[in-house]
Amino acid sequence: MNLLKNLRKKYQIGLITNGTSSAQWEKIDKLNIKNLFDTILVSGDLYYEKPDKRIFWRACEELNVHPKHCLMVGDKLETDILGGLEAKLGATIWLPLQTSGSNKTTSDPVPDYVIDDVMDLHWLINDDKRNNRFYPEEDCCSNGSDGR
Repeated sequence: MNLLKNLRKKYQIGLITNGTSSAQWEKIDKLNIKNLFDTILVSGDLYYEKPDKRIFWRACEELNVHPKHCLMVGDKLETDILGGLEAKLGATIWLPLQTSGSNKTTSDPVPDYVIDDVMDLHWLINDDKRNNRFYPEEDCCSNGSDGR
């Protein structure tokens, strides 16, 4: 929550989630995170869901930001990263779940960056490549041998 609060001081932040409207809004309310985002899109409230590029464009429109100036951070290649790529967002950042990364195949969408920890987002956004806390996907051990 601190990361989101700090990022929101400088950037607009949106949340896009797939699922039924009642279930997703209930989660958002229980976590008390509504105030951490400038826009929240729940696919159950719309006629499309991730990876449909329209949901990403809708978020950009609500934030009044051009897609090429947006980053997509997500943990699912098949919805978050694929959708961000198809919407032609500025970058896609994959934060693999511990179990999902080892199942990556060559047919999966390729994110622009992979980070091990959401806190590493700070390094990516500030473009501190000297620290090498994030890395382009092609530099990663994409065969899953490193447990991703």
